[in-house]
Amino acid sequence: MWSFETVNLIRQDFKKMISEKQFTALIEDYLKGSDHFLIEVQIKPLNHIMVFIDGDHGVNIDACKALSRFLESKLDRDQEDFDLMVSSAGATRPLQVQRQYLIHLGKSLDVATNAGIKLEGVLLEADSNGIKIEQEIKITKKAIEKKVVELKYEEIKSAKIILNFKRA
Repeated sequence: MWSFETVNLIRQDFKKMISEKQFTALIEDYLKGSDHFLIEVQIKPLNHIMVFIDGDHGVNIDACKALSRFLESKLDRDQEDFDLMVSSAGATRPLQVQRQYLIHLGKSLDVATNAGIKLEGVLLEADSNGIKIEQEIKITKKAIEKKVVELKYEEIKSAKIILNFKRA
């Protein structure tokens, strides 16, 4: 059980917490004009800040370090304590923004819809409205039918790249 003083300290931390909107604007301004872009900012209790970025040509550790140093320079630890983590979106995290879909055209996706339908197929297109994926449906042992499915972004619960480690 927490003491009254501990609860008050936590409440004060919540009041002082960094604004996610301001933090997002700061990151987007920093990344503007580069091939990197913001995926998500999470600010959790006690100012635990997690930033996920992606890039048109991937993200390396140097890009994450540079953004982290930039953000550290804009925050004052004497005024507000925080824990900062800057990371690439990673291969196993769901796609969240249109620009990520564009990077992965031609790759296989595992998609779950808000209606509970699971689809697997090759990402053919991505525009401002949604995506098109081509599914292969097995009709018989040898016959396969291809079907194009269109989904709006708001219909997608999650979409992940299917990692393939087979050699061509």
